[in-house]
Amino acid sequence: MKTASAPDNRRRAYWLKTLHEWHWVSSALCLIGMILFAVTGFTLNHASQIESKPRITTLRASVDAAQRERLAQQAGEIVKARKGRAELPAELQAWAKKNWQLDTPGEAEWSDEEIYLSLPRPGGDAWMRLNLDDGEVEYERTDRGWISYLNDLHKGRHTGVAWSWFIDIFAGAALVFSITGLFILKMHAGNRPFTWPMVGMGLVIPVLLALLFIH
Repeated sequence: MKTASAPDNRRRAYWLKTLHEWHWVSSALCLIGMILFAVTGFTLNHASQIESKPRITTLRASVDAAQRERLAQQAGEIVKARKGRAELPAELQAWAKKNWQLDTPGEAEWSDEEIYLSLPRPGGDAWMRLNLDDGEVEYERTDRGWISYLNDLHKGRHTGVAWSWFIDIFAGAALVFSITGLFILKMHAGNRPFTWPMVGMGLVIPVLLALLFIH
């Protein structure tokens, strides 16, 4: 009967220890993210059955006549240049910040009649509109609740650059976790006969479901 040599045993022990280290570190990094994405995967799959009542907040105010005239003049120049879209001027951003503690990033839609700024956000939507005829400013925010907020985090909807980076890092950690887990399974498969049938089921079941029930 052939037995593994001592160098082979040491090499196997080294790689098994290394794989376990990478496996637990990557699992620790993506643990909370995995729970978040698993829970929101369930809520997204049952979105039509989970009722949520949107909460709408509306604010109204007016800019002074001098500011309205300056904005109307600027709108005319933007429309004449056929741009249609441009960032809000600093004084209007400062007005929104002072009166409503509102940040107004991004480009607005400019016309001769109004300035319209869309302010999408996770878990809801918002917009601000300024009527150039009378200087009235209207702001509306729709909040669809924390489940909708978490669902949008899952999809990366209107979440910004920082969250996009988090998703990329989480995806990398999840790949390391899964691949090292696969190699650990391979190294233990000799003593666990059900290893590869179970791994195979994880592939075959979704493939069969896709082929048979998704049209």
